[in-house]
Amino acid sequence: MDNLVSIIIPARNEIYLQKTILDLLNRATQKVEVIVVLEGYWPPSEEIVSDPRVIYVHWSKVRGMRQAINAGVAVAKGGFILKTDGHCMFSKGYDEVLKADCKDNWVVVPTRKRLDPVKWEVIDDPRPDINYLYLAYPEDKSVWGGKGLQGKEWRDRNAREDLKKRLIDDLMTFQGSAWFMKKDYFHWLELMDEENYGEFAKESQEIGLKAWLSGGRVIRNKKCWYAHWHKTKGRGYSLSKDQWAKGTDYTNKWLKPKVWHKQTLSLEWLIKKFNPPTWPKAW
Repeated sequence: MDNLVSIIIPARNEIYLQKTILDLLNRATQKVEVIVVLEGYWPPSEEIVSDPRVIYVHWSKVRGMRQAINAGVAVAKGGFILKTDGHCMFSKGYDEVLKADCKDNWVVVPTRKRLDPVKWEVIDDPRPDINYLYLAYPEDKSVWGGKGLQGKEWRDRNAREDLKKRLIDDLMTFQGSAWFMKKDYFHWLELMDEENYGEFAKESQEIGLKAWLSGGRVIRNKKCWYAHWHKTKGRGYSLSKDQWAKGTDYTNKWLKPKVWHKQTLSLEWLIKKFNPPTWPKAW
């Protein structure tokens, strides 16, 4: 079923899961399946979506987001994988649009908007949509998360009118709340690596650095969008200090000339390509 999109939702105590599933089903214009991996909980019975396109995988104990994603991909029937958080809204025809611009070695990310999950609508926000992010210099103390290759919103690029017209554009890094690729490429990239990165931290850095530095490409597709609820409290996937440190420490290994056996390019190449803020010339 090469044309089928398998949507993976790792879920832990998600209060807007039903809305997310129904949104994905109703706004798809071609065949999709939704695979929900429930970690350590069951939603209330009235919130279970009874639809043959929805598959629930239930674990009595939590195992971690990377394991949940891998478990979803393992049962996926589709040739394409869309991973999304359990609190996201998508534009009509997102599945068809994402497939149309997805080559064999591409990671595709739709434009990110801001979601009001109670009203289930996009927030009317004067700020630009979030399309561009960069990897900050590890010693930049202004970046949340401490020392490490942290992702940060590239605000001046998001505000540029000329870039708003560029519907397909290269993306240095992204937020891990939604990403899309061919299933074969997911396996080729050897995702998701829990042994080295831990249960959750640095999802987008693992994907993006593996793709770019092995000759692939990460793009933003502005022809479709998703709206994400920015959770500040009650996070389903919380991060312990140990797990955050593990992901950060391993991600920092990409500063070395070669980290991964499929790597053909260095981080220096990526920095020169994007010329992100905060990086000194003599880093």
